[in-house]
This record gives sequence, C-alpha cells and structure tokens, in this order.
Amino acid sequence: MDMNNILSLQALAVTTCATLLFLFLLFWLRRSHINTAAAKKTPPPEAGGAWPLIGHLHLLGGSQPPHVTLGKLADKYGPIFTLRLGVHRTLVVSSYEMAKQCFTVNDKAFASRPKSLAFEVMGYNFSMIGFSPYGFYWRTVRKIATVHVLSAQRIDMLKHVMESEVKIAMKESYNFWIKMKNNKETSERVITEMKKWFGDIAINVMFRMVVGKRFDVDEEENRRIRKTLRDFFDLSGSFVVSDAIPYLRWLDLDGKEKEMKKIAKELDEFVRVCLDQHKRDRKPAGGELDFMDVLLSTIDDQDLDGRDSDTTVKATCLTLILAGTDTTAGTLTWTLSLLLNNREVLNKAIQELDTQTGREKMIMESDLNKLEYLQAIIKETLRLYPPSPLSLPHESIEDCIVGGYHVPAGTHLLTNLSKLQRDPMLYSNPLEFRPERFLARHKDVDVKGQHFELIPFDAGRRICPGISFGLQLMQITLATLLHGFDIVNSDEGLVDMAEQSGITNIKASPLQVILTPRLSPQAFS
Repeated sequence: MDMNNILSLQALAVTTCATLLFLFLLFWLRRSHINTAAAKKTPPPEAGGAWPLIGHLHLLGGSQPPHVTLGKLADKYGPIFTLRLGVHRTLVVSSYEMAKQCFTVNDKAFASRPKSLAFEVMGYNFSMIGFSPYGFYWRTVRKIATVHVLSAQRIDMLKHVMESEVKIAMKESYNFWIKMKNNKETSERVITEMKKWFGDIAINVMFRMVVGKRFDVDEEENRRIRKTLRDFFDLSGSFVVSDAIPYLRWLDLDGKEKEMKKIAKELDEFVRVCLDQHKRDRKPAGGELDFMDVLLSTIDDQDLDGRDSDTTVKATCLTLILAGTDTTAGTLTWTLSLLLNNREVLNKAIQELDTQTGREKMIMESDLNKLEYLQAIIKETLRLYPPSPLSLPHESIEDCIVGGYHVPAGTHLLTNLSKLQRDPMLYSNPLEFRPERFLARHKDVDVKGQHFELIPFDAGRRICPGISFGLQLMQITLATLLHGFDIVNSDEGLVDMAEQSGITNIKASPLQVILTPRLSPQAFS
C-alpha cells in the first residue's frame, strides 16, 4: 500500500472519529436538555386524600393546629409537597434547604401575598403593608415605616418609651402587692394574669410610638377596642369558605364576611378619631413627632397606587399597632411559661441578672447587651414557639424551581416554621427547651433572616421589618420582670402549653402567676 492510501485511511479514521464524537456530544446535549426541561416541568409531590372541589381542606379541619397536621404530612411526603386548598395550589416547605431556596434564589418570585377576604375587608383593600401585594405601594410604605419607626436610630431614640412603660407596669404590680399585703381582711393570694400584663406593656408602647399617647386599658371604651384588636387576629387566622372557593363568596356561608365588616368598621372609627386629632393639632417639623405625624407630613395628601392618603395612614398605623402588640405579648407569654416549667433555666437567668445589675435598681436598656443567657432564652422560645408557626402565606408571581420541582406562578407558599425549627438534623433533642444551645454550637445564629435554621420572623423581601424593635421590647420586659419579682405558677404545677390556632401562636389557657417583689422597695419608686 502506497503512502497516499495510508494517509487517506488515516484521514478517514480521524474524520469518522470526529463525526462520531460530534454525534455523541449532540445526543448527550439533547438528552440533557430534554431531562432539564422535563425536570423544570415536574411538579412537587401532591399529598393524597384530596376531595373534589375542596381538595385537602378536610385534612386541616381537625382538633390539631394546622402546623401540626402539615408537619405529619411532611413526615410522609417530604420537606416539599403541595396541597389543593379549594381552588388554590399551595406549596408547603418544612426544611432548612427548601426555605433557603424559596427566600434567596427565588425571593422575588415569592415576594407577593395571596389575596384573602380578611385583608380585603379589614385591611383597607390590602393596604396594610404586611398583607399588600408586591409592588410600588408595598415598597413605598414599607420604606417609610422602616426608616421612621423601625430603624436602629429611631428605636434608640424611643427606648425611653419602652423603659417607661415597663417601669409603670412593675410599679403598679408592686403597689398592688403592698396593698393586698397590708389588707388585714383578706388572705387572698395576689394573682396576675400575664398575657394581659405583657399585652398592656406592648400596646402602650405601640400607641405612644404610633399615635403619641398611652392606651388606657381601664376605660370601658378601650377595653372594647382591645377586644376588637383580638377579634381582628382571630378572624384573620380563621378558615373562610370563600377564600378556598371564591365563587361562593356571595353566599357568605360561614358568616365571616359579616363579622369582618363589623370589625373593620370599629377599627376604622377608632383610628379615624386619632387621625382627625393629629390633623387638627399638626406639629411643626423638627418637633417630637409620632409615626402618624410622620406619615401625614411624608405622604401629604398624595395618592399611592390609587389609595388616598387617609387610607394609607390609617392602614399603616393599624398594621404597626396590631403587629407590635400581639406577637410581642404572645412570645413573652410562651417564654415565661417555658421558664416556669424549667426552674433551673429560670434560676440561671435570675443569677445572670443579679450579677450584672445587683438588687438595688431595675434593669436599664443599657444592661441588655450583657445578658447573653437571657438573649439565648428568647431565641430558644422563638425556635419552639415562633410568633406564627406557619409563615404568613406568600404567592409566586413567576414560575420558579424549588428542590428541582417546577412551581408555577400563582402558587401559594406556606413555610412550616415550627417543623423546620424542630428538625433533629439541625438541633439535638429539638423538643427540649435548652437555651444553652445558643451559647455553644448555635451561638452565631440570629433570628434576622440570614440563618435559615431559625427564621421565626420569616425571611427574604417579606421578612418582618420590626425584628429589632420586637427583640428590644421583649428583652427589656422579660429582664425587668424576672429581676424584679419571684414568680410561681398559681396552680403550683406545670404550665399548660396547649396552643390556640390562629394567625399568631397564642397560648390557649391563661397564664396566672403569683408575683412577689425581690428587689428593694427603692427600686420600685
């Protein structure tokens, strides 16, 4: 065979190999593309047991809170699955990894809120920023609230309001104890209902910051308003037939719309009085302004996304009052309940307070940074009993991929925070109340949305903007109470830890305790 034939055969062999390699690569790329496309269209697993029309709603209608039921479904179907709640497809996630995907790479996709009857009727047609759809209005009002009420600078300016209200509550409790002790005609124990005690502090702080005056809970009218605020949360967290099956709304089968309209009217009348007074007594710029003053001067009669200025002011002020009161009082109630059931933790907290402050004066806000164990106690409470065991629902505004599954636009998202934060893969002995875990392995974990093993205030764009404010108020209130009084459960047994279903995580039964002063009388003066 001559040299030309040999070269020709070699060229043919090279060409053939190159062609085969090209075809293989083409086949592999096409197959990869097909598999990727298929993965992008693969939906998350759906829970079994759906019924016609109502989907899986019947699964959530039992005696257990919804987050417990959904946690059991996660045990069966995994950390990401879907339900059909009436006509709405709902994605449920309950693990660190899935939550991180939702609120990092898919944060914008899940930045909106689904529409519900409660926040249409009672929330000024979705004007409350916590429940507004993603868009111009939400961004504008959230920025105003964050800068003028919830910023670190603003909280520092108003810390005297927190200290003042806590001291008022402490002094009233001390004076009542003295009165009962000196009353020879009665041998009754001095019992304090702590949900109300914590609630009084929170609501007075919020009222002073938002509308510039205290909330006098002793007046009959204000007691009625307080009940209205509680009814708002109860109705917001309750199941509404027309949310699941919108075309039945006109029937108002469960009577919820009628109830909501009544509550909306009462809330509007209340906040309208405050707004009219602020307009009459308009304060000059540069003076000490409350948040309603700030809103009036910032918005200044301009419409925002079709809403007149009065609607924006009323809705935003009510949002802050409602959010700052219920979640703060609820978390403090859970914290004290856990401490009473774990006396060794309570004693360690008191020892830290005595070491840092002594027993001649009350705790000051400036002492809080030194109270590492108390901060760990609050973190551990938020882990076990987040303010909302199910995050407020999100809604996807565009298609996205979570856990390798395709999630179409319009899907509702629920994060089961209770299940996520009790994951044994994240926390050893997760059902135990062990604040020490946040002084050791989890010392650097905070609650501000950056560590997805602990996100009690949600995460991403829709994270609660009042985290720093809420933590500050909880710390000063709890520290002052534990430092100032010896506390025992009035039933002399363990505190009942049963939960009450709703939009926020509220303890079902009252928390009644006996308070006995442990500081010198001068500390209460």
